Amino acid sequence: MKFLKKLFYGLVALIMIGCAGILILAFSPDMTKSLSETLYGENGLLSHVGKSAGSDENADGAAQLPQEVADAYRIADGVLAPDQLLGYVAPVRGALHLPDEVSKKNGYRPVNGSGEELGEEQLESLSDQLNAGDTGDGLSFDADFYPFYHMLNDTMQHVYRQIYANALAGNTSFAPVEAVNTAQLKNVFEAVYNDHPELFWLDTGYSCKYKSGGECVEVTLAYNRTAQNLSKSKQEFENAAESILSGARNVSGTKEREKYVHDQLVQKASYSLSAAMNQSAYSALVSGDTVCAGYARAFQYLLQQLQIPCYYCTGYSGEDHAWNIVKLDDGYYNVDVTWDDTDPSTYDYYNKSDAEFVGTHVRTGLSVYLPPCGNQGAGTGLADGTGSPSGLGNEGNTVAGITLNPNPQQPLTWVPRKEEEKRKDTTDARDAGSVVSGGDIYNLNRAGLTADMVQGSLKAYYNNCKKQMVDRGIGQQSFSNVVPKSVLREVERAYSTGDYEAGYATEALKKIEAENLAIQIQVQDLGGNYFRLYHNIYTW
Repeated sequence: MKFLKKLFYGLVALIMIGCAGILILAFSPDMTKSLSETLYGENGLLSHVGKSAGSDENADGAAQLPQEVADAYRIADGVLAPDQLLGYVAPVRGALHLPDEVSKKNGYRPVNGSGEELGEEQLESLSDQLNAGDTGDGLSFDADFYPFYHMLNDTMQHVYRQIYANALAGNTSFAPVEAVNTAQLKNVFEAVYNDHPELFWLDTGYSCKYKSGGECVEVTLAYNRTAQNLSKSKQEFENAAESILSGARNVSGTKEREKYVHDQLVQKASYSLSAAMNQSAYSALVSGDTVCAGYARAFQYLLQQLQIPCYYCTGYSGEDHAWNIVKLDDGYYNVDVTWDDTDPSTYDYYNKSDAEFVGTHVRTGLSVYLPPCGNQGAGTGLADGTGSPSGLGNEGNTVAGITLNPNPQQPLTWVPRKEEEKRKDTTDARDAGSVVSGGDIYNLNRAGLTADMVQGSLKAYYNNCKKQMVDRGIGQQSFSNVVPKSVLREVERAYSTGDYEAGYATEALKKIEAENLAIQIQVQDLGGNYFRLYHNIYTW
């Protein structure tokens, strides 16, 4: 009885202490922040509880994109241009299976800003000292080489130009030329950093001072040690780059030059997580030791100098990771030089489509708005022998302006139509001749088709997909089928809502004894209001 009494009083005391602690923290935000950093900060006591190298895992050990990583890459409101469209197709279920020999070759450090909120007196004191530095007015950036700039709206482009101009001049602090909040500033700084590997002295961190509402009043850039003697560092950088570029210029052909640079960079650089300034192209070209970020930024810089558009793509491969997207004459390709730098070196991650990167790479942040990479001929062909869809060209995996995205960062817009109109379109689409339905003219002859080549209903489409998935089995496969426009609308809706899983995917996965599916669909307009759907799938 005495024990129970003591236990009761002990519990009451603990509850009272806890309540007192809550009250103290509630009236002391600074203490709350400090405690949070101590427990959950980057090096906090509980920062790694429940995590494994920054990733979650399935029961079978497949790494997934953690929610905290996904949240860190959200795009702030008021940043993107109004016509910015998402073309990249993210893996449906996010599961990754990473080869052992490359799974730890990451090291990309995301852009990260720190901030200080100023009170009224501090703002008044600072206002007399504020100036915009170099505003960057008059600068322009080619969309072929600087895609991140063109992702932004006019206001954010102005801030981008200012950050770029001040970084180029080596200025440290300046007042923003436009109203920009802390979340927007992070995205704009990321855009500048990703577009310009030549700014090798610019660090991934920055800081800003801001008002209570979050509006930035001063931005401070951070530079690495090469900025201490920038003229010397630039000379070292240019000499190291020229040792590769001079050889590349002696090679004829864009693809041949790209391959030459890839091979030379693999020879010159070595992966080292402890390398100094390893987020910069300088670390790869001058020091020779770097991580994925250094490889990617060096590759980007070298191809830019050869007038080959090359983009810095950031994302997730078990950990934060960076690679490249290259624009060649026949389309866009993924290149991961870091993962090709093995012993012996390979081309396993060279000029690959998004479908071929399923299971290993997931784009995040602004990089999801880089062009999609399709099967343009250099990568794996389609399993049904039809090859890549004609007309794919420079449109990546978007044909006739259509890409169906099973797991979009921004959901597809679907406007339901009247059931009567849908039934009429579906019936008319099955007819072999030319008929008019809801303004759509269906013509099999114009499309070069016969009626037996067309899946005339959503159910027929599902059955066809299921059969082809089962016939091909587990792994990376491709197949195609043809549908009329009315069914294309239903297919689009099925992928935007996830209905396709119950429609065919779940049963097909069961039959081939797989648990996961990632799918990418490319659409080709055949004419006559008929469309061929190319399915690039990966099952495991």
